[in-house]
Amino acid sequence: MFGIIIAIGVLLLLVILYTLFRIGTLVNVVKGTDKKIVSTSNKVNGALMMLFMIGGFGFMFWYSWVYFDKYTLPVASEHGELTDQLFWVTTAVTGVVFVITNVLLFYFGWKYQYKEGARGKFYPDNVKLELLWTVVPAIVLSVLVFTGLQAWSDITSKASDDAEVIEVMGYQFAWAVRYPGVKDNQLGNYDYKLIDDIKGNQFGIDITDENSYDDFTPLEMHFPKGKEVLLKIRARDVLHSVFLPYQRVKMDAVPGQPTHFKFLANKSTQDMRDEIGDPEFDYFLTCTEICGRGHFSMKLKVVVDEPEDYEKWKAEQQTWLKLNPDYLEEIPAEKRELAKIKAGIENTELEATL
Repeated sequence: MFGIIIAIGVLLLLVILYTLFRIGTLVNVVKGTDKKIVSTSNKVNGALMMLFMIGGFGFMFWYSWVYFDKYTLPVASEHGELTDQLFWVTTAVTGVVFVITNVLLFYFGWKYQYKEGARGKFYPDNVKLELLWTVVPAIVLSVLVFTGLQAWSDITSKASDDAEVIEVMGYQFAWAVRYPGVKDNQLGNYDYKLIDDIKGNQFGIDITDENSYDDFTPLEMHFPKGKEVLLKIRARDVLHSVFLPYQRVKMDAVPGQPTHFKFLANKSTQDMRDEIGDPEFDYFLTCTEICGRGHFSMKLKVVVDEPEDYEKWKAEQQTWLKLNPDYLEEIPAEKRELAKIKAGIENTELEATL
């Protein structure tokens, strides 16, 4: 009801303004001034343009200053600091150009308003100016692009041999993570044809690969502070996008085309809680690709541990094969004992499960 009243009020205001305009036109006709090329509206519009410019820039700078902390997140990774630096340099360069061009635009609208007897200067071209505003932007943009490309190349380059490897898989509508076991520190192979949610093999883990025997699949993501992390990213169904906002990590998860992203976190969960003064704060992994109706629910808790806490957490995890012992039957008999040893399965536990 309130919306209808507002709509009626706006309509009436438009009718009143149109009526005043018509009255003003008729008055000019009666006075014989309707043939004048220049009227007071010229000066009014010129003045309004200047007021709009001053008010617009004033509001923009005020809002940016007052609400800066509301739309910027603390950074919690080494490459994130570089990414933020590149962002603010780009913002400064484009911002200066934006301000200068818009000030000239509104100022010229006021200064060069039509005046009787005034004539514009015929100025068809200027080669030096054309070169100036072609070459200078080209150089500046090239520097920005190549600097960003260098950062991107570093992010997607080969990870160090001791990097923590974590597989991240997106599917409608959740995230799943898989870690290599502590015994071999190697992720096992997978095959999308082996995916079976009913039996528990949502990753399509290939159990004929010995490296998969001690892999584990926790319900939340952990990674250590101060150590390089390599995310191996894939999607099971449609396009998703891995996003760790505080670590400035963003990479698409593409079906049939695995991607990766390496980074080094420099603030643990507790560090960030202390920094922002929120004891309940948690990092999170979300999806930034609109992948369907349940897109909003794709959120996974992320914990950044101190190195010793991370190793302790890894040692406490149960292997995927131990939680899904039915798959032992699909392992060749000659490898079954090795599989049980790497998976941490005792014979008594296996008998009780079966």
